Amino acid sequence: MAKKVNRVHVKLRSTESPHMYHTTKNKQTMPQRMEIKKYDPVVRKHVLYKEEK
Repeated sequence: MAKKVNRVHVKLRSTESPHMYHTTKNKQTMPQRMEIKKYDPVVRKHVLYKEEK
């Protein structure tokens, strides 16, 4: 029997530039949209990244 997979691929877009990261998240433990601080190489500093629909 196959295992049920709760992980989905998401795109994270920078709030200060057009840069994006691609990652996965567990939909069961985190149903809300992801927000995380990551390094943005375009502006060369840490900025907030928000999940796109």
